Amino acid sequence: MADPPLLALAGIRYHLGDQTILDGVELGIAAGERLSLVGRNGAGKSSLLKILAGEPIADSGTRFAQPGATVATLPQEPDFTGHSSVGHYVAAALADALGPSDYRVDALLAEVKLDGGKNPAELSGGEARRAAIARALVAEPDVLLLDEPTNHLDLPTIEWLEERLSAWKGAYVLVSHDRRFLANLSRAVLWLDRGIVRRLDRGYSEFESWSTGILEREATERHKLDRLIERETEWAGKSIRARRTRNEGRLRQLNELRKQRREQIGPTGRATIEVGQAEQSGALAITARSISKRFGERTIVADFSTRIFRRDRIGLIGPNGAGKSTLLRMLIGELEPDTGSVKLGANLVPVVIDQRRAALDPEKTPWEILADRNDHLLVRGRQMHVMSYLREYLFRDEQARQPVRTLSGGERNRLLLAKALAAPSNLLVLDEPTNDLDADTLDLLQEALSDYDGTVLLVSHDREFLDRLVTSTIAMEGDGTAIEYAGGYTDYLVQRGPRETADGAMFVRKEKAVVRESAPRQRLGYKRERALAELPKQIEALQVEIAKLHQALADPDLYRRDPATFAARTARLTAAQAEVEAAESEWLELEMLREELEASSS
Repeated sequence: MADPPLLALAGIRYHLGDQTILDGVELGIAAGERLSLVGRNGAGKSSLLKILAGEPIADSGTRFAQPGATVATLPQEPDFTGHSSVGHYVAAALADALGPSDYRVDALLAEVKLDGGKNPAELSGGEARRAAIARALVAEPDVLLLDEPTNHLDLPTIEWLEERLSAWKGAYVLVSHDRRFLANLSRAVLWLDRGIVRRLDRGYSEFESWSTGILEREATERHKLDRLIERETEWAGKSIRARRTRNEGRLRQLNELRKQRREQIGPTGRATIEVGQAEQSGALAITARSISKRFGERTIVADFSTRIFRRDRIGLIGPNGAGKSTLLRMLIGELEPDTGSVKLGANLVPVVIDQRRAALDPEKTPWEILADRNDHLLVRGRQMHVMSYLREYLFRDEQARQPVRTLSGGERNRLLLAKALAAPSNLLVLDEPTNDLDADTLDLLQEALSDYDGTVLLVSHDREFLDRLVTSTIAMEGDGTAIEYAGGYTDYLVQRGPRETADGAMFVRKEKAVVRESAPRQRLGYKRERALAELPKQIEALQVEIAKLHQALADPDLYRRDPATFAARTARLTAAQAEVEAAESEWLELEMLREELEASSS
């Protein structure tokens, strides 16, 4: 006979207003289980973890905990109220603690590289998350309930946590947006979908095909039910019109079918993520040459060079505090380097998404965040009603007028994306955009960024997202070095090695390949120098002409009114776009040659 579960829920129901969050949830957690809890943003995952932890928030149902079983939680937002130091906060999780100097507290704080005497109010986001992890682990509970444990963690700490949990003796339930983290650690999946929990007794890597199969079967059953209702409704109508004796049993069956269909909840729709596109930028978006930055005695970036082209997707990785945000700010022109230079390409229109969600006032509503007191906002160049746009990002109508503080972490991040991506841009700067997003929304964001015609600079600790999206990775090691590698995170792991050859020659990237910086000293020559000076003017004139042609062709009546003019302007638009591409390519080749010649002579 199987051992009884450490924790079990039976018939759990929970509502928020008129929304059903949990609808008769049944589940059990056995000793040593490795479970991932997945579901859409706002599905109720955090609420379910709270009920598992013993918070009395459920409307009905029962929670069972084995006598003596210990449970520890890691909330999304740890509360340090009443704790004078990090050590005091961690020690509070121990029933038999000897105080902040307890050897168990000291050992765990050493692992997460935190000073136990530090004031919690002074912690950064990453430090606060590490302190909360230490508090959850310190008592070695029988069950760990971890809500987004990788948020704000850098890659070295995520990998440390993976190792820690791989060797964990107890059971745990993980809620995380980090798909690789879940795939590496979970052995079974709990899927919270439309208020109920389904269980898959295989790893997370099997979840997508399994859940897709369930949704497809449900769609087939709904279709069959709809057809049956159609036939029964047709019979009932004909019977009534003919004033025949009606089969009351069959009518009752029809009403029951209709009731059954009403009660069926179809799968939640997918968010719609599109990026507002500005006028096309130049072929070369950003050129950084030997840039360095120091703060006091500390070198943040030393002698870093790169060329970033239109449609490049560049990932920045490294430990917290390594200087990723500093390098990012230098690359987009917000921060001057101490040495070296940064040159921005023509017509750059940047949009920046900050991980701190500084653009979201918690007391304002999503409606106010997007449109202030207006009913419409400009989305991708056209006026759109606020409610229609919010629905694209899967917000319910009632959420439009509720304060931002009532939203889940994933919903807040979706709102931030909605605000930022409505604006036209050709350079997207994303600082930890994947925090708290569910897997479907991550897929849509990745697709939108892959299709984006501009340039993407991305700071992320999400290994799967990096591997799927970026064309190259800038790794910052925390000692001032920044090295660019072709490909995503896995490619970086394969390629990383010595940063310098035996003869001391440095390597730099050229068009995504690593090459030696060596060229004989020579001049461009008169014709090339003249072309280099004239081409930007030609490109600008062509871009003005293209904009005018677009405006003319936007007239919906032009084709009907004057087909010949419509055809001529369409042909000229195609030709002008080809001329711009050719001119940009020529200018780019000359600019790269000029910079190489300057480098060889310096």
